[in-house]
Amino acid sequence: MNILAEGIEDNSSNTTRFLVIGRGENTATGNDKTSLIFATPHSPGSLHRALSSFARRKINLAKIESHPVKEKLWEYSFFVDIIGHITDKQVNSCLEELKGKTTFLKILGSYPKMEGIL
Repeated sequence: MNILAEGIEDNSSNTTRFLVIGRGENTATGNDKTSLIFATPHSPGSLHRALSSFARRKINLAKIESHPVKEKLWEYSFFVDIIGHITDKQVNSCLEELKGKTTFLKILGSYPKMEGIL
């Protein structure tokens, strides 16, 4: 993407992120992120069990955000960025295990991460 203007923020620590959506898959670069969305059952420990899949494999979560599920009171979807590419053995194995611990799982894709940003 072309940069149209730089230094337009009113606070030097502000950052702006953009999402570029495309078809197809990116090949692994060795410096990648994978984004996914999942939901867990509404029961004690279900998020902990899901996150343990990442912890056991030492996969770092760069971001996790919860959003309420519109149709179900008190249930949430989790938007997660992890460090690694879907073709990495540990990441692929983790996501296969995660399928059995979630009520919904969608892998949004893997892509090269920006330098200096988790």
